Amino acid sequence: MDIPEQINIELEAIGGMDALIEQLPLESDIIGQSLIHKALSSPIRLTILNMLAIQPLCVCVIQKIVKTSPSKLSYHLSILSDNKLIESKREASWLIYDLTELGREFVMK
Repeated sequence: MDIPEQINIELEAIGGMDALIEQLPLESDIIGQSLIHKALSSPIRLTILNMLAIQPLCVCVIQKIVKTSPSKLSYHLSILSDNKLIESKREASWLIYDLTELGREFVMK
């Protein structure tokens, strides 16, 4: 395999191709990263994350701001929840959504 000289020198300095491969995350971790990036690819979901960074909210407030149908909002909330970016807690008959620690890492500052 023909590799540019500078890349080959740097690759050998870290122990070669095998050492490079050993430094990569596990495939399961890469798949997890991919799913989180997919969850973050929607402007609606990013809006929800940014709203929840300000304060915990109920679905009715989220829906008024993102202006989507209840079924679409449920879909977006489930993707965020399934990827552990948000969590909900029940208060009387309400579900209150908030960011998880992982979710806070992805909110723009």
